[in-house]
Amino acid sequence: MKFRTRYHPIMDESVAHLLAAFDAVATTGHVTRASEMLDVPQSSVSRRVKALERILGVELVHPVGRGVALTPSGREFHARTHAAVRMLDEAASAVRSDADPDGGLVRFGFPLTLGSRMISSLLTKFHQEAPRVRVHLVQAHGEALVDMLRDGRLDLAVMIPPVDDLATTILGSQRILLHVPRSHRLADYRGEVDVVDLAGEAFVASPKSFHLRTILDDWCSAAGFVPRVPFEINEIDTIRALVGDGLGIALLPAGDSPNNTVVTVSLSGDRTREVGLATSRYRPTAAVTRFRQRALEQRWAFN
Repeated sequence: MKFRTRYHPIMDESVAHLLAAFDAVATTGHVTRASEMLDVPQSSVSRRVKALERILGVELVHPVGRGVALTPSGREFHARTHAAVRMLDEAASAVRSDADPDGGLVRFGFPLTLGSRMISSLLTKFHQEAPRVRVHLVQAHGEALVDMLRDGRLDLAVMIPPVDDLATTILGSQRILLHVPRSHRLADYRGEVDVVDLAGEAFVASPKSFHLRTILDDWCSAAGFVPRVPFEINEIDTIRALVGDGLGIALLPAGDSPNNTVVTVSLSGDRTREVGLATSRYRPTAAVTRFRQRALEQRWAFN
């Protein structure tokens, strides 16, 4: 109330709504993503940010490409208000969850290397149990999911591998296989291939920021060579397609569906990575807790 009295705003929305809109835009760098995060129309987000700028008498954001960036005043204001907005959001979520435990929104993330069939099975079962709960899905690579969990943009996420600073329950392990084209010398091999035998091969791989690329580099380094990677891409199905076209080999988890152009071969040694369900640092709503329980009861077939 002191904030409103000081600036004498003339508006039909509360300061809390304006601050929440600005915080979402500042956090995501994009009005569209902010509207998805808040579950309100883009026009409402833009209007609220403009209203806040009028109250403060300064410009907080300006357009950059398809997104937005903070002005110096916007950066300072966000630094001073972000924690307060998170606390207000947490308090409101707690009250709403007590009032309506069967409704609300769950923001759930999962990695690019996790098969969509398992996610579909989880969502089908949860929707049968709680049809009024909306689930917002985000599929991204590990670093992006961690960032969204840490700042509250996601409630839950499947993480491969798990991270140490978030509450995580291990769901199982995912086996990494050698993927080769059908014309490759190892396509008919029925045993286990040692990574050292792959020296000199061309690899199709993820960018260095991805965990799968870290695995490739580390395993090859332990085998005494640096992998030659002429093709890098972050989309796993595209990696498989390039392997099928004979452009290289790859170290990947098994695919969701058969690919007639690619053959998978087992690797010797322990070639797995842990999979965990991580929870945001902020207090979960009843809907989030319910979704988490369903996810823990899910049969996760990673291999």
